[in-house]
Amino acid sequence: MKLEHAYAIDLQWTGNRGTGTSGYKDYGRDLVISAPDKQPIEGSADRPFFGDRDRWNPEELLLAALAECHMLSYLAEAAHAGVVVVGYTDAATGTMVQTRDGGGHFTEVTLHPRVTIADPGQRELAASLHKPASEKCFIASSVNFPVHHAPELLTLA
Repeated sequence: MKLEHAYAIDLQWTGNRGTGTSGYKDYGRDLVISAPDKQPIEGSADRPFFGDRDRWNPEELLLAALAECHMLSYLAEAAHAGVVVVGYTDAATGTMVQTRDGGGHFTEVTLHPRVTIADPGQRELAASLHKPASEKCFIASSVNFPVHHAPELLTLA
């Protein structure tokens, strides 16, 4: 089994309004992220940073990556433990602090997974799977801020 994996994307800035970066407010923050055989993602900066609110911004993409990674890790843990998950949603939130020098960083993210399982008798087991899922999430293991979990567990019966 190969233990190292490589990833690649293409990013193209599409925000040149004719004068490039001649001034801070003179250029668009629009971009397109692509990879072979995938739908492109239209990105931009967040609105406070002169971006297009209709496009994904890096902060939203980071939240999405954390939520998706946790979900995939959780579903794998559930399958290995014999817990049948029949529904899963998340409404992730995060806090970013902007620094005086124009930079910034996330201080925390909270995932709010809402998991529906088939067997009400497995509620405790299903709830316990968030910890190992978090430990195995590649993206959560790669960030330098806490990723909290506030799960809600539902059952069919």
